[in-house]
Amino acid sequence: MNDRYRDVAGVTGPVFLPRDRGYDEEVAGFNRAVVHRPAVAVGAATADDVCGAVTFARRNRMAVAVLNTGHGPSLPADSDTVMITTSRMSDIEVDPRNRTVRVGAGVRFGDLVAEAAPLGLSPLAGSSPGVGVVGFTLGGGASLTLGRTFGWASDHVKSLDVVTADGRLRHVSPHHEADLFAALLGGKSNFGVVTAMECALFPVTRLYAGALYYSAEHLRVVLNAYRQFTASAPEAVSSGVALIDLPPLSDLPSFMQGTPVVSVRVSVVGDSGMGARLVEPLRRAAPLVMDTVADIDCADFASITADPTTPAAAIEHFGLLREFTEDTVDAVAAAGPDGHTGVNIVDIRHLDGAFSRCSGPAYAIGARDAAYAFFTLTIVPPGQGPAAHRDAGPQFIAALRPWLHGRSHPGFLGPADATESGTRRAYDEDVYLHLRRTKAEFDPDNMFRVNHNIPPLTPNP
Repeated sequence: MNDRYRDVAGVTGPVFLPRDRGYDEEVAGFNRAVVHRPAVAVGAATADDVCGAVTFARRNRMAVAVLNTGHGPSLPADSDTVMITTSRMSDIEVDPRNRTVRVGAGVRFGDLVAEAAPLGLSPLAGSSPGVGVVGFTLGGGASLTLGRTFGWASDHVKSLDVVTADGRLRHVSPHHEADLFAALLGGKSNFGVVTAMECALFPVTRLYAGALYYSAEHLRVVLNAYRQFTASAPEAVSSGVALIDLPPLSDLPSFMQGTPVVSVRVSVVGDSGMGARLVEPLRRAAPLVMDTVADIDCADFASITADPTTPAAAIEHFGLLREFTEDTVDAVAAAGPDGHTGVNIVDIRHLDGAFSRCSGPAYAIGARDAAYAFFTLTIVPPGQGPAAHRDAGPQFIAALRPWLHGRSHPGFLGPADATESGTRRAYDEDVYLHLRRTKAEFDPDNMFRVNHNIPPLTPNP
């Protein structure tokens, strides 16, 4: 490897080449099925470091990739790429009077919640403390704790700091370079490297929240009860249902050790009495294996889903549903983890509510009429490659074809969607055209292409 790749001018953070100690750890994401081997990795500590890395990439005609901070899907970065990691950019500045926060690109929700909760405020958080705030929000951000009450996280962004392909740091907002600002909200990393974000916080300190666990033998009964629950749930309720069939992992509860279960996750904004009345039909739907739904601090949001925190290799697929009927329940039950498709987790999230309304400049966050979002996850056993497991998710999605939404969503795109047609389905036609025009203005050479790529619009010959 040519040592000229180490000479990234003006960078104060560490620079790694493939043969360096620490390189493998620097470029490793949460999902170990995606392997990154960039020519150089820049551990950005400041926005100036990002400017230097992007300028270096432009001079050397290389692509730029940003390592996802948390759980989000990513695409492999190869030897033609400068990878920027932002975990060192972890500043958090809460403004309690205006109920806003400014976060660096490397901040995760666990750290943000810890800062905001003592001030009586909460963000629209992802389901796990390890989820990156900026990446989650740029894709829309469907919060399982507060989403149906307040909507997409992207609708509540006030401003962004972003380094564009010319190596320039820009501060963008609805009032300054508004086209670029709006394009980033849904277009994600196609237009530059976001180094900081200002967004709203919400005066919520308590939730009636947690999970109800049932044996998978009651799958159809529970799914139908959940379907009826969501049909009348007020916007104060955010929820999801997960079909889980995991191998006997040491950090799982004993009742989940190699045994399929169904988990209904709920989060109610309001007093616990109202929450208990709303959840009661779910409690009576089938015998419970475990019930963790209780009055909790918002700071304990991670207990709702109890997502794993250890990186692992997995294959993910995503989709949207127009509706969830009795026939949909039958299809899910037949094709889910208990249906021998190889899928380990099917996670279905209720949308609608405030998700259906556009209350901000994030026009690229479309498909707001979708009723549910879902994803499948298939664990890749140690020592096996991911190729043998890639068909598990598509089989499940094929079974749901009659109820699929006609569009996808920028926040629910997996590696399998990283094609021109797959990415294009996440946007309405006029939105996609506008994003391509914005791309041509700010990244005409498509440096930011290691993603669900939106190519620049080229002029007609």
